[in-house]
Amino acid sequence: MLIAVCSLKGSPGVTTLATALGARWPGQESPIVVEADPAGGDLMVRFRLPDTPGLVSLAAAARGRGGSDPNLLTQHTQFLPGGLQVVLGPVGAEQARAALSVLTAGGLSPMRRAANQPGVTVIVDCGRADPDSPAVPIIRSADAMLLVARPHDDELAHVALKVQAAQRWSSRPCFVLVGDGYSTTEVSQAIGIPVMGRIPRDDKGAAVLCGHRSARHRPAKSALGRAAAKVAMNAFAHWHAADTRGPHLRLAGTETLVSTEASPPTAAPTRNGTTP
Repeated sequence: MLIAVCSLKGSPGVTTLATALGARWPGQESPIVVEADPAGGDLMVRFRLPDTPGLVSLAAAARGRGGSDPNLLTQHTQFLPGGLQVVLGPVGAEQARAALSVLTAGGLSPMRRAANQPGVTVIVDCGRADPDSPAVPIIRSADAMLLVARPHDDELAHVALKVQAAQRWSSRPCFVLVGDGYSTTEVSQAIGIPVMGRIPRDDKGAAVLCGHRSARHRPAKSALGRAAAKVAMNAFAHWHAADTRGPHLRLAGTETLVSTEASPPTAAPTRNGTTP
């Protein structure tokens, strides 16, 4: 399965969420997280890892005869301290965009080829998505898209304007909300896309995922880690069940992530009751 994680505005924590989902993904197999943000990657610096192997070496190999090898992706991974397999993006935007242009130039990308194998899940951090992003072909080829957004008036107004275009990129778009604001139910009803859950603001949990070691705040014990596990479980159940029963499913555990700060809106939610 190939999952694209992206935002439509700003930087609400796409890399942190993709990493947290990978660390807390249900099932026996550990996913591969690919840092494919056209603006450049963060994980290399966060974890003080070498710049190769990674996205650039993957692109160089894909340009050659190895581009059709379904195992090519795993040959360019590194391991984070917790054991998660990642393909590191370069820090510079120019290098990142050049590598993505090669990886998405015709045919199946190495991410799609790897995800086509039974039991393999690939989670791709696509950064902020727009029609000109070189990561859009990855989103289009993905089995599902997770849109990350903060549930505030200003951000949701922009999301509401762009979500129709995003729905043309993926037949299975879902939202993950970050922090406080409008409730899960309100956002889902207003924008018309399922919400997998809410990730809390958890600086200590995020610090662990950013490479800071802590015996007391392991990912599985942090508020961020617990919320990511719920989102991963909901997404896993939703997408796999939709293959046989259709998209209208009750998501287990989402009621524990819902707040009730305002009455349900009838359009993209705003605090003053107007529609953006």
